[in-house]
Amino acid sequence: MCGITGIFDTRGRSDIDRATLVRMNESQHHRGPDEVGLHIEPGVGLGHRRLSIIDLSSGQQPLYNEDRSVCIVYNGEVYNYQALIAELTALGYRFRTRSDTEAIVHAWEAWGEDCVGRLRGMFAFALWDRNRETLFLARDRLGVKPLHYALLPDGTLLFGSELKSLLAHGGLRRDIDPPAIEEYFALGYVAEPRTIFRGARKLPPAHTLAIRRGRPVPEPREYWDVRFSQSTSIGVAEACEELRRRLDESVRLRMIAAVPRGAFQSGGVDSSAVVATMAGLSETPVNTCSIAFSDPAFDESHFARMVADRYHTAHHSDLVESDDFDLIDTLARLYDEPYADSSAIPTYRVCQLARKHVTVALSGDGGDESFGGYRRYRLHLAEERLRAAMPLALRRSLFGPLGRAYPKLDWAPRMFRAKTTFEALARNSVEAYFNSVSCLRDPLRSQLYSSRLRADLGGYHAREVFDRHARRAATDEPLALIQYLDLKTYLVGDINTKVDRASMAHSLEVREPLMDHELVEWLASLPADLKIRGGEGKFLLKKSMEGRLPDEVLYRPKMGFAVPLSRWFRGPLRERVRGALGRGALVESGLFNPRTLERIADEHLSGIRDHSTPIWTLLMFEAFLRNVMSGEAAPQPLHEAA
Repeated sequence: MCGITGIFDTRGRSDIDRATLVRMNESQHHRGPDEVGLHIEPGVGLGHRRLSIIDLSSGQQPLYNEDRSVCIVYNGEVYNYQALIAELTALGYRFRTRSDTEAIVHAWEAWGEDCVGRLRGMFAFALWDRNRETLFLARDRLGVKPLHYALLPDGTLLFGSELKSLLAHGGLRRDIDPPAIEEYFALGYVAEPRTIFRGARKLPPAHTLAIRRGRPVPEPREYWDVRFSQSTSIGVAEACEELRRRLDESVRLRMIAAVPRGAFQSGGVDSSAVVATMAGLSETPVNTCSIAFSDPAFDESHFARMVADRYHTAHHSDLVESDDFDLIDTLARLYDEPYADSSAIPTYRVCQLARKHVTVALSGDGGDESFGGYRRYRLHLAEERLRAAMPLALRRSLFGPLGRAYPKLDWAPRMFRAKTTFEALARNSVEAYFNSVSCLRDPLRSQLYSSRLRADLGGYHAREVFDRHARRAATDEPLALIQYLDLKTYLVGDINTKVDRASMAHSLEVREPLMDHELVEWLASLPADLKIRGGEGKFLLKKSMEGRLPDEVLYRPKMGFAVPLSRWFRGPLRERVRGALGRGALVESGLFNPRTLERIADEHLSGIRDHSTPIWTLLMFEAFLRNVMSGEAAPQPLHEAA
């Protein structure tokens, strides 16, 4: 696992300033502390920070072909590289290393832009081909590894694993993109391909960008998409057997490493299934790492210990105090743009723990999206049955007024909190799902934004992100549609972003066997009742793990990786909330309505409303303004803060 960065003159062969490239590269020191490498020639500069995992002695980057006309910097792992080496050797290519990096170089020579279709794994890379005068950028299918780029007015193209490397160049203006603010406060992250800065973009998952010197920079090209065909007819027993086989293969591929490896063990179904599979494939005890919380309402460590004891793992657990909120500014520097998932705190801590024992850790991320594990899926399907009972126009006229008139009763028993249900029934499927996952829903966002920001938005609504993907989903089956939306939005913008930044802050490589694209494709071909059945999410995964995992782990309520925000904001962070929402960067930015900020604080601190999520979202935006927007220099290097 590594960090990559670079500079490319799209118009000519201007000199690349070495000091600038070094500065960009060193801003990502935390991603690869083992080695550093640069390639500079007229018009092209590539930088690389290496975390050594495979081929420790000869996998240094930048890496070249035989005549040095092709050069690559690469972040990630291609798990089928050994098969690729054999295939490319048979085609006549000669290998100086046994690394997946050189496999990509020769795959480019053999198949050009189509080489990415041969790669199985997580990756982001930049490849310079001098003979073709082409810079080729690529990102893996599910967006596990990040890649940002920016085209400056003078034709200079910058790219890097993290936004901080682009900012370190000095030529990228820190102009905030108003639609990015709308996406952040709706979703808790800035959705691909946008970044918080107007002049920078994320290369979307499963996309490439081929830039030919002297020609206009084209739009990225998509090379893969998942299709929820639900076309596979299969019985439960056969499906369980096939899932176990596929999971064994995916985990086995991700256990290839020349450094210590292990797994995260949260006590949930996904991570437990990964640990159980690893134990069955390993001749030595698996290293497992988990976080225990001092607040029992958020603690799953008992279940993690049950799995660790069952498989006799080398288990490591750290206690995180319930008031572990000192990471707010560190997280702001870590993510480079606003990011509001509060589970970033325990994720940061478990990565910190894991790095003490291993260099590679397998996780269970991606399981909820593909197996149908989120509680919101079951609620959405229940609403869909009601929405199907009458036309949209009738539902809008009937339930719309009820939703507007019914009071918001956060404090009441769930059966009396009908406002959200009425609002959902008055919407179409995509509108309803967008509303259900929003951090700040439409009315509050409208009240929060200043008149200036509303004007700058020009009517833009973050729901357009979901609408854009829904048009390409090629399915209207209720569960398949929202799984597709989550794979394109939440998995990439929230989950993968969180894990990549938290792990790389500690120079830890995290691998996700449940995000193997061949496994994801197969699961997308299965009918919905193998995912949710009888009100039980992850039906197939749980059935396939019966006998391998305790029922107490498989069939217990999902807890999530949460922190006690409401108590923090009414207790030890009370004055910070009052100060951040009452004065300082949020108010001075001119982006928000000061009266709404004050009302949110007053209502939460008095106990009238639970505004935990909006307040955290605002606190992280305020920390971004102070830590990333406040200076002309690049953000503070993370390896100094971590």
